[in-house]
Amino acid sequence: MDKKPVGIIANPASGKDIRRLVAHGSVFDNNEKVNIVRRVLLGLEAVGVERVLFMPDYFGIVPRALEAIRVGIEVCEIPMRIRGNQDDSTIAAGLMAEAGVGCIITLGGDGTNRVVAKGTVDIPLMPISTGTNNVFPVMIEGTIAGLAAGMVASGLVPLEEATVPTNRLDVLVDGQLVDLALVDVAVYDDPFVATRAIWDISKVREIFLARAASCNVGLSSIGGNLYCAHMDNHHGIYIRLAEPTSAEAVELAAPVGPGLVKPVHVSAFRLLEVGDEEDVHFQPSILALDGEREVEIHRNRRVVIRLSDRGPRVVDAGRALGLAAQRGCFYAPGTASHGGCVLYSAGICRSPCQPPGA
Repeated sequence: MDKKPVGIIANPASGKDIRRLVAHGSVFDNNEKVNIVRRVLLGLEAVGVERVLFMPDYFGIVPRALEAIRVGIEVCEIPMRIRGNQDDSTIAAGLMAEAGVGCIITLGGDGTNRVVAKGTVDIPLMPISTGTNNVFPVMIEGTIAGLAAGMVASGLVPLEEATVPTNRLDVLVDGQLVDLALVDVAVYDDPFVATRAIWDISKVREIFLARAASCNVGLSSIGGNLYCAHMDNHHGIYIRLAEPTSAEAVELAAPVGPGLVKPVHVSAFRLLEVGDEEDVHFQPSILALDGEREVEIHRNRRVVIRLSDRGPRVVDAGRALGLAAQRGCFYAPGTASHGGCVLYSAGICRSPCQPPGA
C-alpha cells in the first residue's frame, strides 16, 4: 500500500480580520491552532502516517505543537521563504503537490482555502475552520480530522468514496483567468482594496455563488434564503442587488455576518450551471473573493465570472471514518475476521454485520 505523506498548512493570520470589530465573530488565536495541530498529528500517527510536510510560518504553529508531544512521524518543514502573506499558502500547496502528499490539512477560513486551491486543486483537502464567515472549511475536532486525512492519504479508504468534489468560480478579465473563489465573488462598490474583508452589505452590487445554503453565514446565505429549489452541487447562483428604495426589488433577511442578520434587496437572480459565464455589470468596482477584496475592476474591461467544476476534492470525515470502520481498519492486528463479525463471534453483538473488507 502506497502511504503518501500528509501536508499541513496552518494560517497564523486567519480569524483576526476587521469583522471581529464590525460584527460578532469569534477569535481563533494561534495558541489554539497549536493545540489543534497537536491533536491532528496524534490522529495521523494513530492511522500509520509516516511523514508530514508543513508550511513554515512566523508563529511556528507546527514546531510549537511538537514541543508537548512525542510522535513517531517524520515532520518536515517545506523549504521556502516566508513572505508573511497569502502567497505563503499558495506556494506551500504547490510544493506539497510536487512532493506527492496524499492530503493537505488546512487551518483557516474560506480565504485560506482559496489561496491553497490556487496552489493546487489536485490534492484533496481536509479543511479545519479557524476563520470568520466559514462556508468551505468545517468545524471539526483535530483528532478526527487527522484520522480522516490519514485514512485518505494512506489509501486505506477509496478516494472517490471518502471525498466530495467541489465547484469554484473563475475570474476572467478580457478572456484571461486571473483568480478564483471557492464560495463567492462579490462586486463591491469601493475603489480601494483597503482592509480587504468586506463587511458593509450596502456596498455589494452583484454576487456570484459556487454554493448556497440557508444554514451558512455570509453572502452564501443570501442564495440559500432565496430558496432555489433546483440548487445542488452542479449549480451556482448569480444575484443582482438593488437599493432599498427600488420598486422592483424583493427584500429578504440573511445572516451576512456573525450576529448580523440584515435586510437584502434582490432585483434579479438566476441559477448557473457548470460552464456558465456571467458578466460583471458594475464598473469600476472591487471583486471580493471568498470575503476578501482582491481584484480591482476598471472601466472598459470585460470581466466574466465562470462556474467551474475544478474545485479541490474535500475529505468527508464522517464518510471516510465510516468506510474505515467497515473495512476493519480500527481492529487490532490479528483480531479482524474476514469470515464474519468478530464481535458477533464473541457473543458481544446480537446480529452479524457486514464483514470487514466486504
